[in-house]
Amino acid sequence: MSGAASGTAGGEALLNPGIAQAPGWLEKERTIAGPGFNRWLVPPAALAIHLCIGMAYGFSVFWLPLSKMLGTAGTGALTCGADVSFFAEMFATGCDWRVSTLGWMYTLFFVFLGCSAAIWGGWLERVGPRKVGVISALCWCGGMLLSALGIHLHQFWLMLLGSGVIGGIGLGLGYISPVSTLIKWFPDRRGMATGMAIMGFGGGAMIGSPLAVELMKHFATPTDVGVMQTFVVMALVYFVFMMGGALGYRVPPSGWKPEGWTPPAAQAANAMVTQRHVHVKKVWGIPQFWLVWTVLCMNVSAGIGVIGMASPMLQEVFGGALINVPARFSELDKGQLAAIAAVAGGFTALLSLFNIGGRFFWATASDKFGRKLTYTIFFVLGGLLYFSIPSSAGMGSKLLFVGAFCLILSMYGGGFATVPAYLADLFGTQMVGAIHGRLLTAWATAGILGPVVVNYMREYQLGLGIAREQVYNQTMYILVGMLAIGFIANLLIRPVADKHFMTDAELAHEKKLAHDKAAAAEVGTGSGREDRVSPVVVALAWVAVGVPLAWGIYKTLVSAAKFFH
Repeated sequence: MSGAASGTAGGEALLNPGIAQAPGWLEKERTIAGPGFNRWLVPPAALAIHLCIGMAYGFSVFWLPLSKMLGTAGTGALTCGADVSFFAEMFATGCDWRVSTLGWMYTLFFVFLGCSAAIWGGWLERVGPRKVGVISALCWCGGMLLSALGIHLHQFWLMLLGSGVIGGIGLGLGYISPVSTLIKWFPDRRGMATGMAIMGFGGGAMIGSPLAVELMKHFATPTDVGVMQTFVVMALVYFVFMMGGALGYRVPPSGWKPEGWTPPAAQAANAMVTQRHVHVKKVWGIPQFWLVWTVLCMNVSAGIGVIGMASPMLQEVFGGALINVPARFSELDKGQLAAIAAVAGGFTALLSLFNIGGRFFWATASDKFGRKLTYTIFFVLGGLLYFSIPSSAGMGSKLLFVGAFCLILSMYGGGFATVPAYLADLFGTQMVGAIHGRLLTAWATAGILGPVVVNYMREYQLGLGIAREQVYNQTMYILVGMLAIGFIANLLIRPVADKHFMTDAELAHEKKLAHDKAAAAEVGTGSGREDRVSPVVVALAWVAVGVPLAWGIYKTLVSAAKFFH
């Protein structure tokens, strides 16, 4: 019997080799966990990737060194003049790049993050997180190496292509790679699970920025700012971590649930939480998707609009009061300006801590409050805080001013971490990663809308001759209006209509395309063989991501301490 069976299998393999051959190590079938797998191994895998790609937030540490690169080399080159167009600057080799030009790389990061997540989100659901994580590592780290070549050759177009375009694609793929997987591993704590991973994205700059500064100091010489070597080293380090994270991804068998956990009865515990599934190709036509899109866009626009201006805002509003000097910002000398800039740097570090902590705190809290109520808190409390800022600034109360911004930044980060669970509640878990990818176009939109409103309003107010300490007042009220729009959109969200959900036959077809299996034994991992992992391995996985994160938090606390001094 066994010989006949073997012969039959061999004949089938000759006719169709894909039938008998084991799936490749990147294929989704190879990532399906067997019985006994410890789900707490998946969050550190997600963190390993998010902590690396999160350095996108910290790329500004390279702008000033890059803007003086040729001058440092002793060529006597100056910054490209105003008569040099942006296009010419991309290919110029005889002058240093302007900081405003370098900032375009930051814009490209988030444009391509949103676009790549939207385009390839559905593909992610079918091929699994491991393959997507590996491609993300190749794009993000390969893009940094290409940027290093651009620095060496002094060709800015190579930096835009490397880190901006290719790196931006890796950013988008890496960002969404763990979302669906974590939600399926933690159906009982969706918010907490996604909060852990997306907290890592916010924490990436806390680790990467001080690391980059230390590396640039190490590699710097009288004729070299050390940025190129820093890019190479960071790309190699990130590649090791991201590959470790990608290979650590495992997906649960279809229908898996935590031991002892019973899913809430449909429409009983929470009418906003569905047990059914919507196909990603339908979401463009579902009102709830666009309402959540508006919710995320408004929350992020308001937050991201002040992140980039937080440091100058604090300095211009309080001026010499930051160093106990009774003088306005415009009345300070160079030494005093440097002193308040150091204080403002501590303020920025403090905001980053609240941004990170808020991602985990608010996403975890949403498991208890529900996603709709959590966003209601964001918009109501956030609106009150933005509205209070002109008053606290007018009173000269640094405590109220800084406290308001810390809470605002916690809710900015919390909005990112809570939205994947919101989508899973409304549209089901089968294609939540793909749907989340399409929703991130709201982030790309907000990345343009928020900074434009804040920056142009500031310039407009200054042009009217308004004092620097008052130029942000009208902007705060505009941001309150954005939050009001998000509040209304959130109130309008209702359970998705039955007609939008997949039928049982459609769901079965989609699961087949996604290579979902009901048991690990079906994928060649051994008939009934357990997939248990030693608790020591789990602990080491957490240490591997916990130590860098703890170091980043320590460095940020040291920087934040300057504000209190």
